[in-house]
Amino acid sequence: MKRPNILLIYSDQHRGDCLGSAGHPDVQTPHLDRLAAGGTRYDRCICQNPVCMPSRVSMLSGLYPSTLRITHMGVPVPQDLPTLPKMLGNYGYHSANIGKLHFLPHANRDHREVHPAYGFDHAEISDEPGCYEDNYRAWVRARVPEALDHISPGLPPQTEAWQKAMRIKDGIVHPEVRHEPKPVVFKPGTDLTHSAFVAEQTIEYLRAHRDGPFFCIAGFYSPHSPWVVSQPFLDRYDPAAFALPKFPPGVDARRGPGLCDDAELRSARHGYYGMITELDHHVGRLLDELDTLGVADETIVVYTSDHGEFLGEHLAYGKGYPAPDCISRVPMIVRRPGGAAGATCTGLVESVDLAPSLLNWAAIPVPPHLQGSPLPAAGAPGKPAALTEHHGWKALRTGRYRYIARADGGETLIDVQADPGEYNDLSADPGRAADLSECRRAMVNKLVEIERPIPRVWPY
Repeated sequence: MKRPNILLIYSDQHRGDCLGSAGHPDVQTPHLDRLAAGGTRYDRCICQNPVCMPSRVSMLSGLYPSTLRITHMGVPVPQDLPTLPKMLGNYGYHSANIGKLHFLPHANRDHREVHPAYGFDHAEISDEPGCYEDNYRAWVRARVPEALDHISPGLPPQTEAWQKAMRIKDGIVHPEVRHEPKPVVFKPGTDLTHSAFVAEQTIEYLRAHRDGPFFCIAGFYSPHSPWVVSQPFLDRYDPAAFALPKFPPGVDARRGPGLCDDAELRSARHGYYGMITELDHHVGRLLDELDTLGVADETIVVYTSDHGEFLGEHLAYGKGYPAPDCISRVPMIVRRPGGAAGATCTGLVESVDLAPSLLNWAAIPVPPHLQGSPLPAAGAPGKPAALTEHHGWKALRTGRYRYIARADGGETLIDVQADPGEYNDLSADPGRAADLSECRRAMVNKLVEIERPIPRVWPY
């Protein structure tokens, strides 16, 4: 049999509700909506960690962060870890990662050095857009070298500290782009962005490997902050028309100039939504290329993200604890040969489920050590609970509740149905004692369920 090609379009920090097909009132995602119309959108996909590195390695390995012992940032992924490119490689797949992978810390290394392959046959890595000498800067240098001094979004603080300590001067110019909740115009032009680089190089890869089978990850950095956007995509939005979140009275009273006032929330959304729409434009290019090559009907296309973005909710930006739905719920859209079209699955699923699902759809045995479960068909029930982990705490999302257990013995109970913003902790409410007990039981059940001991070689 001819196995299907696989194109995994992987973004960074895209909230699960920020899709037109998910009913968002403002975000424009026509090409992602087109993908959803041809496949299945999983409406409640929960990621396994609220920050980049652990979430990414969990999804690509099919293992929970605690099993990997990678529950926080800064842990280099072991090079011998079996991940999807290795699992597929035994069955004739040629694999590539173009753009962001984030299996290594960014700050304390020279990005010109040869990147570990991690099972990929082609690894064209650029983990951040322009602040390191890497494949993206090499691509810009070959096209428009005079643009190099204008593509960095600024040096990350950790990198700045490392370079200062190591007395490194790499010569890269970093324009003054502050990490503030507002859009910044990318001046070199739409065809020189990091997203354009990822799309362009992915298209070249697809053309070279059209005969397949291939497994290609298009690793977009967008819509991660800072929100540096090409002007045409900002022009598609009127910030004055944006719907804004509702805050509980006590939280609302803390808002003011410089702390999530309405003007700041609109400005942040302008940059974030513009970045999503720019990303969506390049997703459309990839979908069009599959059509042009005549391989769309034999290619599994997945769109997902590693985690979401607070976007001013909880008076915060970025990601992390306590991983409410705006952080832990991510897009998951799958279009595959023989699959349903225009379907929506409303049950709980997890990002860790993607690896066994892709293996199933490619008619490849699923290794018994994997902890995810095959994604259900639309209309089928999802999981009873989904787990998000970090060092020092674990969060369980059930159909109604989010339960958080912390290493210090504290716990939190949120009724997500009644309190979708997730502000009101009910763990001390005597009227919710039975619900709290049930969530504790569900957490224990989940942890027992995902246990994977080292296989025995003989009973004794």
